[in-house]
Amino acid sequence: MKKRFFLKLAAENIKKNGKTYIPYMLTCILTVAMFYIVKSLSLNPGLENMLGGNFLHTTMGLGSGVVSVFAFIFLFYTNSFLVKQRKKEFGVFNILGMERRHLARVVGWETVYVTLIALGLGLLLGVALDKVMFLGVIRIVGAEVPLGFFISPEAVASTVTFFLAIFLLIYANCIRQIRAADPIGLLRAGSEGEREPKANWLLTIWGLAALGGGYYIAVTTQNPIASVLLFFVAVLLVIAGTYLLFTAGSIALLKMLRKNKKYYYRTKHFVSVSGMIYRMKQNAVGLANICILSTMVLVMVSTTASLMAGMEGIIRNRYPWDYVFYFDGEKEEEQEAAETIRRLREQSGLLTTGEWDYTYLAFQAVRDAEDSYQVLRHRARSVEDDTHSLLFVTLDDYNAVTGENRQLGEGEILLYANRQPFHAPVLKIFGREYRVAERLDHFVGNGEYEALLSATQYIVVPDREELEWIHREQEAILMDLASPIGWVYGFDVKAGEEEQLAFYGVLQEQLAGVSGLKTEARADGRAAFLEIDGGLFFIGIFLAILFVMATVLIIYYKQISEGYDDKNRFEIMQKVGMSRSEVREAIHSQVLTVFFLPLIVAGIHVAAAFPLISRLLALLNLYDVKLFALCTAGCFLAFGVMYVIIYILTARTYYRIVSR
Repeated sequence: MKKRFFLKLAAENIKKNGKTYIPYMLTCILTVAMFYIVKSLSLNPGLENMLGGNFLHTTMGLGSGVVSVFAFIFLFYTNSFLVKQRKKEFGVFNILGMERRHLARVVGWETVYVTLIALGLGLLLGVALDKVMFLGVIRIVGAEVPLGFFISPEAVASTVTFFLAIFLLIYANCIRQIRAADPIGLLRAGSEGEREPKANWLLTIWGLAALGGGYYIAVTTQNPIASVLLFFVAVLLVIAGTYLLFTAGSIALLKMLRKNKKYYYRTKHFVSVSGMIYRMKQNAVGLANICILSTMVLVMVSTTASLMAGMEGIIRNRYPWDYVFYFDGEKEEEQEAAETIRRLREQSGLLTTGEWDYTYLAFQAVRDAEDSYQVLRHRARSVEDDTHSLLFVTLDDYNAVTGENRQLGEGEILLYANRQPFHAPVLKIFGREYRVAERLDHFVGNGEYEALLSATQYIVVPDREELEWIHREQEAILMDLASPIGWVYGFDVKAGEEEQLAFYGVLQEQLAGVSGLKTEARADGRAAFLEIDGGLFFIGIFLAILFVMATVLIIYYKQISEGYDDKNRFEIMQKVGMSRSEVREAIHSQVLTVFFLPLIVAGIHVAAAFPLISRLLALLNLYDVKLFALCTAGCFLAFGVMYVIIYILTARTYYRIVSR
């Protein structure tokens, strides 16, 4: 046969199978474009001139890694639907005299067409959107917009090389399936049914156990540092539980519904339940994929949106005043440095709107099962230890900074816990017990300890004498490692960010030689936080779009595949008396059951993960749980609306296929 024949046949095949090929090619084009954009952003020299540019480079690099893994798995997955629909066609060609090597050449040219279209249009789209995406990152992080248009040859080369390898592997997989099947097998592949699966109660129990274990970790883990590590354990357990329950649990559920005569012996339920039981093996993986992708979208968008929406609160937690100075040196040096700061402030002409200071003592201790804190010198602490930072201030300093007039009796304290609650009525340390008179909902602020991953208990003691006693007890155990009694001085000014940053530069230059002094400015910290959280927000939204696209396409291919599988079944039922309205009702019942189950389970996953994710956000100084709850609810609602739209379109497509 002439080469031109295979070229034409491949082009005709793509044209004839447009309903399955066009969505697949669109998927390839968008995936190529997204990979190029993230790769190009990770290599963009414009990021190097921005504060936090190294972090953004790292974030974009990780993003390109995620997209590459996703592209590899997802393109193979969507191609499997395409091959399934084409096997009958390949069987016909085989019977008409076309050998397997000829089929390989046809599939080869089809792959060449798809590769050229995907890489050509994908790179064009990626280059066109790259500048827009870069400007989006710049806008989010608040940096200056650079001039010029950047095209990364390295990103183009990486994209072409990576996707050529993927399409080559996809082609090899198609050839493997064609060579492994006989002509009759290929003819039957698109329509052969499955045996009724058995309800595997053991796998169902394992699935429930894995899911329950993941939920238990999410709900009960209180240690902030342990939360970071256990989060990944919980994710793996939930993913395993989801696959097991959709595979084994769904069959068990459908068989229970079949035993319920009142439910099962209705036309729409009879058809949908019986059909789903026989196909649940292949349904289960698709449903589990949709559920996990939906959960990932909801978690990524809600967390990154919460970080951006709560940015001002995060910055104020980390930097309580416009300028903050932490002293741990000698008293005389502290006063000299404070006078220098005041003098420089007056010389700069900045108007002060508030001025505060307080003395504090802070050190780390491990809480035991009896809510007693132990200060340890010789034993190395592990992640399993319930390690807290304890920060003590006197009542007079607390009242002076907050403007309140609280009172404390002997042996009483006020307590504020920033990341991990302290529920016990009594706090024990150094053999002394302090009764918690009141739990505060805020504190005077100490950015150094807000920056730590460990939880901090802020404790107000009655007087200076009590503070010094705690210091002596700590010094007796830790000796040269003991923390000194420190002093915090801060003030707010009435000035724009540029003026604040300029004055901060003067302060750093003039105070460079002062020992035991750490200087911070909110304006300087805001830029860093915007670039870090802005980068995370951009990647979160970007990957969410990618996963939403994946969810839509999996649903689309799944419904088309099942529509062709169910076509003959519904034709037979209409011949034996089933009306078109009853067909539509049965389709509605089946699609509704299959379609919304992943969304419901994804909602349950997100609700179960909410406490753990809240604690992880607290590590980033976002304590506003209500804001996170609103963002999560808003994301779920928006995703649900999108899901309903996809359902309506999918149900119509499915109905058109089976009712032809």
